[in-house]
Amino acid sequence: MTEQDSATRPRTIAVGSGTVLAALGVVAFSLTFPATVWGMDGFGPWTLVAVRGVLAALLAGSFLLALRVPVPERRHWAPLAVVGGGVVLGFPLLTTLALQTSTSSHAAVVVGLLPLTTAVFAAVRTGRRPSRAFWAAALAGAAVVIGFTVQQSGGALHTGDLYLFGALLVCAAGYTEGGRLAGVMPGWQVVGWALIMCLPLCAAASAVALAVEPVHLTAKGVAGLLWVAAGSQFFGLYVWYRGMAEIGIARASQLQLAQPLLTLVWSVALLGEHLTPAAPLAAVAVLVCIAITQRARA
Repeated sequence: MTEQDSATRPRTIAVGSGTVLAALGVVAFSLTFPATVWGMDGFGPWTLVAVRGVLAALLAGSFLLALRVPVPERRHWAPLAVVGGGVVLGFPLLTTLALQTSTSSHAAVVVGLLPLTTAVFAAVRTGRRPSRAFWAAALAGAAVVIGFTVQQSGGALHTGDLYLFGALLVCAAGYTEGGRLAGVMPGWQVVGWALIMCLPLCAAASAVALAVEPVHLTAKGVAGLLWVAAGSQFFGLYVWYRGMAEIGIARASQLQLAQPLLTLVWSVALLGEHLTPAAPLAAVAVLVCIAITQRARA
């Protein structure tokens, strides 16, 4: 093995494992909207968001405590607050409110703009400038998602779209700061401490919401709550941030172009929503864009 091979081999392994981890995060996230719809079968929207935050924080806190993880340095508190505000509180709340009037499949294609939004946030925040080929593929993927959204909605935007567009912004900010922090601490610790920071607010909100919104315990409601808490908010974010730390924020974000199409599959299988013939064509186009962005130098 030459010196050059020795220098490049670890990077190849890191990129490969990082892509797998980020892809696992995308699969976990793709179930979030259908699971949220299931969760609202037994819980009100505010209750569902608050309680999922409490459960995820307790899960994360048990790992942090068992492994005796030290408290993050003070300079990391502000970025952790952005992560908490974006992915622990903002995105779950705004998308849950949107799903009261929007279908899971419609919400999925609107939030499909998240990769491009995250790439823009990352470019501004980190000062890095992806290649023209990267941006061309990212814009093409976003165009596919927008076209698919318009086709699905019949050319009209739903009331819930305002919530979804707001969710795009706060989530992209949280992903960007979380990806940066995952370069200096393990991704699961980034998620864990962000959840712990939000625990007091989630606990207080849970007490109020449970007193105001009626609760009807059903199998779907409980299953949906458990998934969005443990699957989406803890496991999904853990592997996602770790993957971003290894392959870069902008490149990892483009893997999420596949998320809307995966969510459409889950929406049909779990919720019985109708899948239009345009979905396979959009899936192929999106996967092509993903392949290009993964090859382009970010």
